[in-house]
Amino acid sequence: MDHAPFFARTTLPTVHGDFDVRVFLDEDKEHLALGVGPLDGEEAVLVRVHSECLTSEVFGSLKCDCKAQLDLALAAIQAAGQGVVLYLRQEGRGIGLGNKIRAYALQEQGADTVDANRLLGFEDDLRQYGVAAQMLAALGVRSVRLLTNNPEKLDGLAQAGVNVVGRVPAVAGENDVNRGYLETKRRRMGHLLDPTD
Repeated sequence: MDHAPFFARTTLPTVHGDFDVRVFLDEDKEHLALGVGPLDGEEAVLVRVHSECLTSEVFGSLKCDCKAQLDLALAAIQAAGQGVVLYLRQEGRGIGLGNKIRAYALQEQGADTVDANRLLGFEDDLRQYGVAAQMLAALGVRSVRLLTNNPEKLDGLAQAGVNVVGRVPAVAGENDVNRGYLETKRRRMGHLLDPTD
């Protein structure tokens, strides 16, 4: 398997603790790996493959659970003393920021998140996981326990060649605004939103 090109590396102190941050290049995008502890040659590493969400993570939008899931993942790998968050630049399940805002406008008119994407001419989820597999290979991670609620992410990573040996729930961030969105993810996209699933 090819490795994603490695571009830069530093230690990043955060409210969750210090992370070993590496930037990987993928065509015109820069993806990040925020790691803790040994990774090279390690098995069953706690991993979160997280897609960028500017509206939630920067502006505090309540329409989704993305920032809460990112915070949960960063805290979890610090608590474990080992793990990595792969931060992929795939805004809006791969449709981009502008189209995500257009989808939000359709949701204000009554469409759910799936139908809004379809009304804009997109599939339900356009994210790709090949670059995540390349990043894990470059880090030397041999197998992963994936922090996710999304069965399709498990399948996508496995199809990309990642040895997924387990799943850890990432249930966080439900509020009055996003409750319908989360129900759509559960009902129409198969997300596992009960922490006991």
